[in-house]
Amino acid sequence: MSRPQEPHRPFFHFANPFRKNSHKGSQFNPKLRSLLNDFETALSKKLQKLVPNDKGDILSLSWMKLAMESLSDIHCDIKNLITELDLPVTEWDEKWMDVYLDISVKLLDISIAFTSELTRLNQGHLLLQYGLHKLESDSPELFSRASSSLNSWKQHIGSKNPRVETCRPILDNLVESLNLPKVKNSSKGKVLMRAMYGAKVATTYISSVFAAALSGSSKNLLDLTVPNTLPWAQVFSDVQNTVNVEIRNIFSCGKFTVVRELDAVDACVKELSTLLQDGVGTSERESFKNSVSDLRKTEEKLSQGLDNLLKVIDSFFKVVLMGRDALLCNLRKAGGAVPDSVIGKNV
Repeated sequence: MSRPQEPHRPFFHFANPFRKNSHKGSQFNPKLRSLLNDFETALSKKLQKLVPNDKGDILSLSWMKLAMESLSDIHCDIKNLITELDLPVTEWDEKWMDVYLDISVKLLDISIAFTSELTRLNQGHLLLQYGLHKLESDSPELFSRASSSLNSWKQHIGSKNPRVETCRPILDNLVESLNLPKVKNSSKGKVLMRAMYGAKVATTYISSVFAAALSGSSKNLLDLTVPNTLPWAQVFSDVQNTVNVEIRNIFSCGKFTVVRELDAVDACVKELSTLLQDGVGTSERESFKNSVSDLRKTEEKLSQGLDNLLKVIDSFFKVVLMGRDALLCNLRKAGGAVPDSVIGKNV
């Protein structure tokens, strides 16, 4: 993973696709206004949760798990909104389908990349377990094997994952998709597109945070600017500013990794490697045992955190896949044609 501080990326500015629709949804009837307000209020609350009381929690695996859970909930809310709108698939504009289906396949791709990297990191668990087993045997004859295992873990964690390198183009495509097609003569369509805009902004931003953390490169971290007329815009801006400042501070420290639990294990490994290299004499025995105990605790926390995060990403993948498949299925039942842009992209 790369360590140097990356320069700040320029802000992405978008035209306001809701300029004529920004007066508290006044152009909508009461039911549609209520549906949109409920969605955007829920979106604000989910975003607000991403600012922890302790900034030190940002980029911890538990915080990343919360962020991915929030995304799953947002996409479930979109699915529920589509149901509540009672907008028959035959009335969907082809451009809306393009937006929904094209973005969904990108989210599936990026989820696969994240899963690949987290699985690779989790595979290092075996190397740590082997090293700990030798260290806890309290047999100096086995310490050289333990040291070798810890070095192998370091090399494994520090290696590059080609799948993660594909995240940048996906993020660029997601940013481009934030310019929504215009909606004419359909109040339900306007509600749907405005809600999807909010979901896409949250998804694109959080995906960039994951890409930055898992690639070890702050160049993947995005700065997005959204129309300030949207009711969740200020919350999003506050979240993005807080999280981005903290993440860039972490990168500026030049650490081996920016994921908190992974960094804690690395610190323990470094300490033990130094002790093993210098030799564990009688005076170092107590310090050595404490270091082994610390590594055991941090390794278990890392392994559990990776497992939990993998499960949440898998759930997000399934939410996106089910929403995509449901639309395609309904479209085919209604006798409609699948947009050309998604032919050959079905998962």
